Amino acid sequence: MKRHLKFIKRPPNKLFFLTGHSKIDWVMGLVLLSLLVGCMPSLAEDQAITEHTITVYAASSLTDAFSEIAMAFEAQNPETAVLLNFAGSSQLAAQLHEGMVGEVFASANPAQMAAVIDSGRVTPGSETVFVSNQLTIIVPVDNPAAINAFEDLANPNVDLILAGEGVPVRSYTAKIIATMPPHFQDQFYRNLVSEEDNVRRVAAKIALGEADAGIVYTTDITPDIASKVQQIQIPADQNFATAYTIAPLNDAPHPELAAHFIDFVNNAEGQSILAKFGFNPPSEN
Repeated sequence: MKRHLKFIKRPPNKLFFLTGHSKIDWVMGLVLLSLLVGCMPSLAEDQAITEHTITVYAASSLTDAFSEIAMAFEAQNPETAVLLNFAGSSQLAAQLHEGMVGEVFASANPAQMAAVIDSGRVTPGSETVFVSNQLTIIVPVDNPAAINAFEDLANPNVDLILAGEGVPVRSYTAKIIATMPPHFQDQFYRNLVSEEDNVRRVAAKIALGEADAGIVYTTDITPDIASKVQQIQIPADQNFATAYTIAPLNDAPHPELAAHFIDFVNNAEGQSILAKFGFNPPSEN
Protein backbone atom coordinates (compact mmCIF):
# COMPACT_ATOMS: atom_id res chain seq x y z
CA MET A 1 0.00 0.00 0.00
CA LYS A 2 1.39 3.35 -0.96
CA ARG A 3 1.93 5.76 1.88
CA HIS A 4 0.95 9.36 1.35
CA LEU A 5 2.85 12.05 3.22
CA LYS A 6 0.90 15.14 4.16
CA PHE A 7 2.84 18.37 3.92
CA ILE A 8 1.65 21.31 5.99
CA LYS A 9 2.39 24.72 4.46
CA ARG A 10 3.65 27.47 6.71
CA PRO A 11 1.74 30.76 6.29
CA PRO A 12 3.69 33.05 3.94
CA ASN A 13 5.85 35.93 5.12
CA LYS A 14 5.71 34.78 8.73
CA LEU A 15 9.04 35.24 10.51
CA PHE A 16 10.22 33.03 13.38
CA PHE A 17 12.64 34.47 15.88
CA LEU A 18 14.62 31.88 17.85
CA THR A 19 15.54 32.99 21.35
CA GLY A 20 16.04 31.08 24.60
CA HIS A 21 14.05 27.87 24.83
CA SER A 22 12.63 28.36 21.34
CA LYS A 23 16.11 27.86 19.84
CA ILE A 24 16.59 24.65 21.84
CA ASP A 25 13.14 23.44 20.79
CA TRP A 26 13.98 24.20 17.16
CA VAL A 27 17.26 22.24 17.33
CA MET A 28 15.56 19.30 19.04
CA GLY A 29 12.84 19.43 16.40
CA LEU A 30 15.43 19.18 13.63
CA VAL A 31 17.03 16.17 15.35
CA LEU A 32 13.69 14.39 15.71
CA LEU A 33 12.75 15.24 12.12
CA SER A 34 16.01 13.82 10.79
CA LEU A 35 15.43 10.60 12.73
CA LEU A 36 11.90 10.28 11.41
CA VAL A 37 12.95 10.94 7.84
CA GLY A 38 15.73 8.37 8.18
CA CYS A 39 13.18 5.75 9.25
CA MET A 40 10.80 6.44 6.38
CA PRO A 41 11.12 4.37 3.23
CA SER A 42 11.87 6.37 0.14
CA LEU A 43 9.19 6.71 -2.49
CA ALA A 44 11.20 4.39 -4.70
CA GLU A 45 11.38 1.76 -1.93
CA ASP A 46 7.67 2.15 -1.23
CA GLN A 47 6.84 1.67 -4.91
CA ALA A 48 9.10 -1.39 -5.08
CA ILE A 49 7.27 -2.95 -2.11
CA THR A 50 3.92 -2.37 -3.81
CA GLU A 51 5.13 -3.77 -7.11
CA HIS A 52 6.33 -7.01 -5.50
CA THR A 53 3.40 -7.76 -3.18
CA ILE A 54 0.72 -10.35 -3.92
CA THR A 55 -2.52 -10.89 -2.02
CA VAL A 56 -3.80 -14.42 -1.52
CA TYR A 57 -7.38 -15.12 -0.41
CA ALA A 58 -7.37 -18.52 1.31
CA ALA A 59 -9.88 -20.65 3.22
CA SER A 60 -9.44 -20.46 7.00
CA SER A 61 -8.60 -24.18 7.20
CA LEU A 62 -5.44 -23.36 5.20
CA THR A 63 -4.20 -20.84 7.79
CA ASP A 64 -1.24 -22.78 9.17
CA ALA A 65 -0.18 -24.46 5.94
CA PHE A 66 -0.40 -21.32 3.77
CA SER A 67 1.38 -19.22 6.40
CA GLU A 68 4.36 -21.57 6.14
CA ILE A 69 4.07 -21.76 2.35
CA ALA A 70 4.13 -17.95 2.17
CA MET A 71 7.30 -17.80 4.27
CA ALA A 72 8.99 -20.44 2.10
CA PHE A 73 7.90 -18.63 -1.06
CA GLU A 74 9.25 -15.31 0.25
CA ALA A 75 12.54 -17.00 1.20
CA GLN A 76 12.97 -18.10 -2.40
CA ASN A 77 11.73 -14.76 -3.73
CA PRO A 78 13.18 -12.17 -1.33
CA GLU A 79 11.83 -9.22 -3.30
CA THR A 80 8.25 -10.50 -3.02
CA ALA A 81 5.88 -10.14 -0.06
CA VAL A 82 2.79 -12.34 0.33
CA LEU A 83 -0.29 -10.88 2.03
CA LEU A 84 -2.67 -13.58 3.28
CA ASN A 85 -6.39 -13.00 3.81
CA PHE A 86 -7.98 -15.95 5.65
CA ALA A 87 -11.73 -16.40 6.11
CA GLY A 88 -14.49 -18.82 5.29
CA SER A 89 -14.49 -19.56 1.55
CA SER A 90 -17.99 -18.13 1.18
CA GLN A 91 -16.87 -14.88 2.82
CA LEU A 92 -13.88 -14.67 0.52
CA ALA A 93 -16.06 -15.33 -2.52
CA ALA A 94 -18.34 -12.48 -1.41
CA GLN A 95 -15.35 -10.15 -0.97
CA LEU A 96 -14.08 -10.96 -4.45
CA HIS A 97 -17.57 -10.51 -5.89
CA GLU A 98 -17.54 -7.01 -4.36
CA GLY A 99 -14.30 -6.23 -6.18
CA MET A 100 -11.54 -6.76 -3.61
CA VAL A 101 -8.16 -6.70 -5.35
CA GLY A 102 -5.74 -9.63 -5.23
CA GLU A 103 -3.87 -12.29 -7.12
CA VAL A 104 -4.96 -15.76 -5.91
CA PHE A 105 -8.06 -17.47 -4.51
CA ALA A 106 -7.78 -20.82 -2.69
CA SER A 107 -11.18 -22.29 -1.80
CA ALA A 108 -12.06 -25.21 0.46
CA ASN A 109 -14.55 -26.48 -2.10
CA PRO A 110 -15.31 -26.17 -5.82
CA ALA A 111 -18.69 -24.53 -5.18
CA GLN A 112 -17.24 -21.25 -3.88
CA MET A 113 -14.67 -21.26 -6.68
CA ALA A 114 -17.57 -21.65 -9.12
CA ALA A 115 -19.24 -18.62 -7.52
CA VAL A 116 -16.13 -16.53 -8.13
CA ILE A 117 -15.94 -17.81 -11.71
CA ASP A 118 -19.58 -16.82 -12.20
CA SER A 119 -18.78 -13.33 -10.90
CA GLY A 120 -16.16 -12.96 -13.64
CA ARG A 121 -13.12 -12.77 -11.35
CA VAL A 122 -11.67 -16.18 -12.32
CA THR A 123 -11.38 -17.55 -15.85
CA PRO A 124 -13.22 -20.88 -16.28
CA GLY A 125 -10.75 -23.76 -16.52
CA SER A 126 -7.92 -21.92 -14.78
CA GLU A 127 -8.73 -23.50 -11.40
CA THR A 128 -7.02 -26.68 -10.21
CA VAL A 129 -7.56 -29.08 -7.32
CA PHE A 130 -4.38 -28.85 -5.26
CA VAL A 131 -5.15 -30.76 -2.06
CA SER A 132 -7.86 -32.72 -0.22
CA ASN A 133 -9.07 -33.04 3.36
CA GLN A 134 -11.59 -35.01 5.42
CA LEU A 135 -14.23 -34.19 8.01
CA THR A 136 -14.06 -35.31 11.63
CA ILE A 137 -15.93 -34.82 14.90
CA ILE A 138 -14.22 -33.08 17.80
CA VAL A 139 -15.37 -32.89 21.41
CA PRO A 140 -13.89 -31.21 24.51
CA VAL A 141 -11.16 -33.29 26.11
CA ASP A 142 -13.46 -34.42 28.95
CA ASN A 143 -16.23 -35.34 26.44
CA PRO A 144 -19.12 -34.20 28.68
CA ALA A 145 -21.86 -35.56 26.39
CA ALA A 146 -20.17 -38.97 26.01
CA ILE A 147 -19.96 -38.73 22.22
CA ASN A 148 -18.39 -41.96 20.92
CA ALA A 149 -19.88 -42.30 17.44
CA PHE A 150 -21.40 -40.19 14.71
CA GLU A 151 -24.91 -41.34 15.71
CA ASP A 152 -24.43 -39.80 19.18
CA LEU A 153 -24.60 -36.32 17.67
CA ALA A 154 -28.38 -36.74 17.52
CA ASN A 155 -28.73 -37.73 21.17
CA PRO A 156 -30.95 -35.48 23.32
CA ASN A 157 -29.28 -32.60 25.18
CA VAL A 158 -26.17 -32.47 22.98
CA ASP A 159 -24.98 -28.94 22.22
CA LEU A 160 -23.59 -28.90 18.69
CA ILE A 161 -21.58 -26.20 16.88
CA LEU A 162 -21.26 -26.09 13.09
CA ALA A 163 -19.93 -23.64 10.55
CA GLY A 164 -22.63 -21.46 9.02
CA GLU A 165 -24.50 -22.25 5.84
CA GLY A 166 -22.41 -21.55 2.75
CA VAL A 167 -19.12 -22.39 4.47
CA PRO A 168 -17.69 -25.44 2.68
CA VAL A 169 -17.35 -27.62 5.78
CA ARG A 170 -21.07 -27.05 6.46
CA SER A 171 -21.94 -28.02 2.90
CA TYR A 172 -19.94 -31.22 3.22
CA THR A 173 -21.57 -31.92 6.59
CA ALA A 174 -25.03 -31.44 5.08
CA LYS A 175 -24.25 -34.06 2.43
CA ILE A 176 -23.39 -36.58 5.14
CA ILE A 177 -26.48 -35.74 7.21
CA ALA A 178 -28.68 -36.09 4.13
CA THR A 179 -27.77 -39.80 3.98
CA MET A 180 -29.05 -40.38 7.54
CA PRO A 181 -32.64 -41.32 8.55
CA PRO A 182 -35.12 -38.42 8.87
CA HIS A 183 -35.42 -38.71 12.66
CA PHE A 184 -31.62 -38.41 12.97
CA GLN A 185 -31.60 -35.32 10.75
CA ASP A 186 -34.33 -33.63 12.78
CA GLN A 187 -32.63 -34.19 16.14
CA PHE A 188 -29.18 -33.35 14.76
CA TYR A 189 -30.25 -29.89 13.62
CA ARG A 190 -32.31 -29.43 16.79
CA ASN A 191 -29.07 -29.82 18.76
CA LEU A 192 -27.41 -26.97 16.85
CA VAL A 193 -26.69 -24.12 19.27
CA SER A 194 -24.24 -21.98 17.29
CA GLU A 195 -23.18 -21.38 13.69
CA GLU A 196 -19.75 -19.88 13.02
CA ASP A 197 -18.50 -17.94 10.02
CA ASN A 198 -15.51 -20.25 9.51
CA VAL A 199 -14.35 -23.69 10.57
CA ARG A 200 -11.51 -22.47 12.78
CA ARG A 201 -14.04 -20.75 15.04
CA VAL A 202 -15.85 -24.06 15.47
CA ALA A 203 -12.61 -25.76 16.52
CA ALA A 204 -11.71 -22.93 18.90
CA LYS A 205 -15.09 -22.99 20.64
CA ILE A 206 -14.99 -26.75 21.16
CA ALA A 207 -11.47 -26.44 22.60
CA LEU A 208 -12.86 -23.86 25.05
CA GLY A 209 -15.67 -26.23 26.05
CA GLU A 210 -18.44 -23.98 24.76
CA ALA A 211 -20.36 -26.94 23.27
CA ASP A 212 -20.36 -30.74 23.33
CA ALA A 213 -19.29 -31.42 19.75
CA GLY A 214 -18.43 -29.87 16.41
CA ILE A 215 -17.58 -30.99 12.90
CA VAL A 216 -14.34 -29.70 11.40
CA TYR A 217 -11.59 -30.84 9.03
CA THR A 218 -8.96 -33.21 10.38
CA THR A 219 -6.39 -30.46 9.72
CA ASP A 220 -8.18 -28.13 12.15
CA ILE A 221 -6.88 -30.17 15.09
CA THR A 222 -3.81 -27.97 15.31
CA PRO A 223 -1.10 -28.23 18.00
CA ASP A 224 -2.56 -25.34 19.99
CA ILE A 225 -5.84 -27.20 20.59
CA ALA A 226 -4.78 -30.85 20.26
CA SER A 227 -4.55 -31.35 24.03
CA LYS A 228 -7.94 -29.71 24.58
CA VAL A 229 -10.08 -31.86 22.30
CA GLN A 230 -10.77 -35.48 21.41
CA GLN A 231 -11.26 -36.63 17.84
CA ILE A 232 -14.15 -38.95 16.94
CA GLN A 233 -13.69 -40.46 13.51
CA ILE A 234 -16.51 -40.37 10.96
CA PRO A 235 -16.79 -43.83 9.39
CA ALA A 236 -15.15 -44.09 5.97
CA ASP A 237 -18.40 -45.17 4.32
CA GLN A 238 -20.03 -41.93 5.52
CA ASN A 239 -17.06 -39.59 5.12
CA PHE A 240 -15.46 -38.46 1.89
CA ALA A 241 -12.49 -36.44 0.65
CA THR A 242 -13.01 -32.73 0.13
CA ALA A 243 -11.44 -30.95 -2.85
CA TYR A 244 -9.59 -27.66 -2.40
CA THR A 245 -9.21 -25.54 -5.52
CA ILE A 246 -6.86 -22.69 -6.36
CA ALA A 247 -6.85 -20.18 -9.22
CA PRO A 248 -5.39 -16.82 -10.24
CA LEU A 249 -7.73 -13.85 -10.34
CA ASN A 250 -8.03 -12.77 -13.96
CA ASP A 251 -7.64 -9.08 -13.10
CA ALA A 252 -4.68 -9.65 -10.78
CA PRO A 253 -2.31 -6.65 -10.61
CA HIS A 254 0.63 -9.09 -10.79
CA PRO A 255 -0.43 -12.11 -12.86
CA GLU A 256 3.11 -13.45 -13.20
CA LEU A 257 3.53 -13.56 -9.41
CA ALA A 258 0.11 -15.21 -9.08
CA ALA A 259 1.17 -17.98 -11.48
CA HIS A 260 4.50 -18.35 -9.68
CA PHE A 261 2.79 -18.71 -6.27
CA ILE A 262 0.31 -21.30 -7.56
CA ASP A 263 3.17 -23.26 -9.12
CA PHE A 264 4.91 -23.22 -5.75
CA VAL A 265 1.80 -24.55 -3.97
CA ASN A 266 1.56 -27.39 -6.48
CA ASN A 267 5.25 -28.30 -6.56
CA ALA A 268 7.03 -30.78 -4.29
CA GLU A 269 7.91 -28.24 -1.58
CA GLY A 270 4.41 -26.78 -1.39
CA GLN A 271 2.81 -30.22 -1.29
CA SER A 272 5.26 -31.30 1.41
CA ILE A 273 4.23 -28.37 3.59
CA LEU A 274 0.55 -29.16 3.05
CA ALA A 275 1.17 -32.81 3.97
CA LYS A 276 2.97 -31.68 7.13
CA PHE A 277 -0.29 -30.05 8.25
CA GLY A 278 -2.38 -33.15 7.52
CA PHE A 279 -3.66 -32.46 4.01
CA ASN A 280 -3.85 -35.23 1.43
CA PRO A 281 -2.73 -35.07 -2.20
CA PRO A 282 -5.43 -34.14 -4.74
CA SER A 283 -5.18 -37.63 -6.24
CA GLU A 284 -7.00 -38.94 -3.16
CA ASN A 285 -10.24 -37.13 -4.02
